[in-house]
Amino acid sequence: MNDTFLKACRGEQTAYTPVWFMRQAGRYLPEYQRVRSRVSFLELCKRPELCTEVTLQPIDLFGFDAAILFSDILIPMEAMGLDLDFHEGRGPVFADPVRSVRSVDALRIPDPEAELPFVLETIRLLRRELQVPLIGFAGAPFTLATYLIEGGSSKVFLNTKRMMFQEPDLYDRLLAKITACTSAYLQAQARAGAQALQLFDSWAGVLAPCDYERFALPWVRSIVADLRAVTDVPIIYFANNGATLLPLTSTLEADVLGVDWRLPIGEAIRQAGNHAVQGNLDPVALFLPRERLEERIRTMLTEAAGAKGYIFNLGHGILPETPPEQARIAVEAVHRFSGR
Repeated sequence: MNDTFLKACRGEQTAYTPVWFMRQAGRYLPEYQRVRSRVSFLELCKRPELCTEVTLQPIDLFGFDAAILFSDILIPMEAMGLDLDFHEGRGPVFADPVRSVRSVDALRIPDPEAELPFVLETIRLLRRELQVPLIGFAGAPFTLATYLIEGGSSKVFLNTKRMMFQEPDLYDRLLAKITACTSAYLQAQARAGAQALQLFDSWAGVLAPCDYERFALPWVRSIVADLRAVTDVPIIYFANNGATLLPLTSTLEADVLGVDWRLPIGEAIRQAGNHAVQGNLDPVALFLPRERLEERIRTMLTEAAGAKGYIFNLGHGILPETPPEQARIAVEAVHRFSGR
């Protein structure tokens, strides 16, 4: 087992800089598209043998230093009793948004072993195949709540923020249930064999710092505390568009803070305090000509030299339009420039 990624998560010295990409298993790969053409996205997420296949694809193709479970952050929300669908061009859709006491009270806290067994079986299958660590994951409570309240994706999050500001007790009631579900889900992933756990707060950056501190951070802190009580696997927290939130996220007891590209990596490391740092190449930088892409990677590695621990990643998910060869160039450059 190549444990370089895990060592970096824990702030231990590594022989080279480990690298993986968010959404590394996905639509930019022809190999993934061939699997996806046979089934719907939801069916793919619920078929352990197919999830295993697509999770392994980028590891075999590019030599990433960690694998991330193929799934979707909204899968456990369906198990809470919600009708989830994925529409081409629109993304996830909840037919009945959660905006009332009755709809919140109707949500149940699922038993992951009983209601999400396909996720846990995928983890067990992958652990038998992988020679690099496996990352499990979940959405952070605020981000999950936006989908439930809005009924899908949003640009301004009017319904979410209106509930926060006008019905804070209802908002807290909903977040308490989402947090309980997410905590149990991540604990089950760790028991099944996930070797690190990442919380994706994809929409955290739409909040003012004062609102993030009141309406998002406490729920993340609760999950981290729950995990710390039962497992020692590294915990990664990623707040997208969260440069202004680092003074707050750096107070979390996570092992690693993921950062996006809106802050230089050296400054992110300075603000992250006693955390390892993961990030933060702009995903569109993968479209740079080879020489310029390699030079940007070399510069980032130099700026990250003082980190307690550093994991090279993108600042968000790899884009579907990305030429796969560019991913290969990036991974090889990280390894070559960092001494592998």
